[in-house]
Amino acid sequence: MTRRNSARVAGFTFLVYIGIALPAMILSSRATEGTGTPAILANVAQHLTQMRVVVILTMLSGLCALTLAVTLYAITRDEDRELALLGMLCRAGEGIIGSFAVSTLGLIWLASTNGANSPDAAGAATLVGFLLKRDMWSYNTAAFLFSVGSTLFAYLLLRGRMIPGWLAWVGVVGSAIAVIEQPLELAGFVHGPLTQLVWLPIAVFEVTLGPWLIIKGVAPPRHST
Repeated sequence: MTRRNSARVAGFTFLVYIGIALPAMILSSRATEGTGTPAILANVAQHLTQMRVVVILTMLSGLCALTLAVTLYAITRDEDRELALLGMLCRAGEGIIGSFAVSTLGLIWLASTNGANSPDAAGAATLVGFLLKRDMWSYNTAAFLFSVGSTLFAYLLLRGRMIPGWLAWVGVVGSAIAVIEQPLELAGFVHGPLTQLVWLPIAVFEVTLGPWLIIKGVAPPRHST
């Protein structure tokens, strides 16, 4: 595949990834609302179809991350092969971790299982709490890998002047901030609105970069290693 075609695939995948991940997050959030285990499970039981859609969207999101890992590596490897490889591995790790919908499947099972196979109230409460926490932990881990990979690829695009400088700088700075914030959030040092605001620069970067790659592609790399 040529660099031009890789750029087009990457640009298209950026937009598809956003179009898949946002609905999955919204559907999952709505289906798991509630105060206390009984309320959460009752809400999940009323939204089983949406939760099953979330499983499919989650797997497709993982595939998008893997596609971006390969295509962005193809675009930037002539600028610095080692950094591009590290970026590819981070984005691939993001895709692999993010595609495991274990928590969603566990909640579906708990909400739809009756009779002798269903856990008692105490066991269900413990499982629901663990599954919701596991989902958050997996998200933060995948997000950290995403942030590292995004920083590296944005840096290589900037260094090679393959996209407009201002856009590359938004990607580098925004992704680097997320690299710092994600471990702090996972460790419990950061809470509240900051955990959401940190993604705004990255959203601007990717929403702009996607169409740019589709329409304009990338300039040839200025360096080769």
